[in-house]
Amino acid sequence: MTRVSSTYLPARRVAGVIRLVVGIGLAVTIGIQIGDRVANDAFDPWEYFSYFTIETSLMNIVVLVVGGMLALRLTRDTPLFTTVRMATLSYAIVTGLVYNLLLRGIPREGFQGLSWPNEIVHVWVPIVLVLDWLLTPGRPALPWRSLWVVPIYPVAWAVYTFIRAALSGGVIYPYPFLDPATGGWGSVIAYVIGLTAFLVGLGALAVLWSRMRVRKNSGPREVVA
Repeated sequence: MTRVSSTYLPARRVAGVIRLVVGIGLAVTIGIQIGDRVANDAFDPWEYFSYFTIETSLMNIVVLVVGGMLALRLTRDTPLFTTVRMATLSYAIVTGLVYNLLLRGIPREGFQGLSWPNEIVHVWVPIVLVLDWLLTPGRPALPWRSLWVVPIYPVAWAVYTFIRAALSGGVIYPYPFLDPATGGWGSVIAYVIGLTAFLVGLGALAVLWSRMRVRKNSGPREVVA
């Protein structure tokens, strides 16, 4: 018969509260950013909600809030939730890396808006999600086949982005590295393939960590759902 560690449930509860606080805080941050744009007559919903960062931030809100409730109610996250969490974790890491390595410091056209929401979504939320994955107990080991989930959203988003750009006459691209006018279609294709492969690689690291943690914690202290 398996037993639950005496420190296991308190750790889950702490993690649950943190997830809820960060998820609600992220939702408030997005709301403030939208409000700032609306107040300055600079809010275009089609443009705003077409950014990879915004769409994945909305995913992160759901994952954090749902994950918080699961952590407060259950001793172990479900495999389905953990698979989605693994995918959104990889998106958050890439969002942070792309922004800080490729986009930070590039002058933005049009409305500038508040700067601190960008730091929240591109720096602090990815850090919290990584620490949550590394440290929070109660995550089941994921099978390697779960990696097929990772590229679904990025590929769909890229297709949507190019269709949207075509409908705009090749004018609207959310990021410079996706604009063929910047470095040609060869560069664009290389970025799309490279980033997708990198996302899957990050997902693979997350899966490996989940399997290592379960193997490390197996034995009389293991929690079985």
